[in-house]
Amino acid sequence: MSEENIGKNLLNEESTKCGFIALIGAPNAGKSTLLNSLVGTKISIVTHKAQTTRAQVRGVVSEENAQVIFIDTPGIFAPKRRLDRAMVHSAWSGAGDADISALIVDAHKGLSDEVAAILKGLKGVKHRKILVINKIDTVEREKLLALTKTLNEQLEFDETFMISALRGDGVADFMNWCLKNIPLGPFHFPIDQLTDLTLALTAAEITREKLFNRIHEEIPYNITVETESFKTQKDGSYKIDQVIYVTRDTHKKIVLGKSGQSIKAIGSESRKELMEIFDTKVHLFLFVKVRKNWANDPERYQEMGLELPKK
Repeated sequence: MSEENIGKNLLNEESTKCGFIALIGAPNAGKSTLLNSLVGTKISIVTHKAQTTRAQVRGVVSEENAQVIFIDTPGIFAPKRRLDRAMVHSAWSGAGDADISALIVDAHKGLSDEVAAILKGLKGVKHRKILVINKIDTVEREKLLALTKTLNEQLEFDETFMISALRGDGVADFMNWCLKNIPLGPFHFPIDQLTDLTLALTAAEITREKLFNRIHEEIPYNITVETESFKTQKDGSYKIDQVIYVTRDTHKKIVLGKSGQSIKAIGSESRKELMEIFDTKVHLFLFVKVRKNWANDPERYQEMGLELPKK
């Protein structure tokens, strides 16, 4: 490398800041909603069901001289299945790789057993830790102050924020703190890039969100969606072929619905949102296949961005 290039790199590192901040917490704490609020657009899917996020999703916020990469992680809970263990491992991996970890706590649920377990795990994380109490609009002020005191007694946090990710309250203060406290360094992403997700992965996640919202009970947790083909047509539209993998024939029948009504509704909802996200016409084709052992298939985990844990 020439002396001129070395000088440019040093100047870039000295004049810009860039850092990774992991958003961790129990399922349904509001991590994905917060990520979307911070980035200003939908990056991570959101449903009313717990454990919707399966792998790390990165959202990028770039200012003039600072870039924050927020890592939305799966909710941390007591895993029972192999997929559960992979998700929890992904969450702790995101926390370990970050410059700062932000613990997101649902104000209404407070210091649950899951939050208590996460606090213990965070004691082994060496970098800075901050506390973000979310959904403050659901709890009285006195309870919020008591919860804040209790959590800070459990673990020493550098800063505490009270927010409502859904309403946007307090999010700007949290964002400003992040911009000021990330380390010096060059940007990792172009300033106009908002996420590390590919278009194909984004499309698969949106369809999975519609499945979660429409299909009930335990079935969504036994489903995965993969984009098999993503092509740009001559007119600029996208042709997307996706496969929905289920573990049982009975689940396939439920996903399809009577006379195919359920899969048609899922496809319609997904297509509509994808056209809004991609700002172009989308031709979406969904196929449902039974793969009884997909939750033990290394390729499925690779597609989801997870590591297959040992049994």
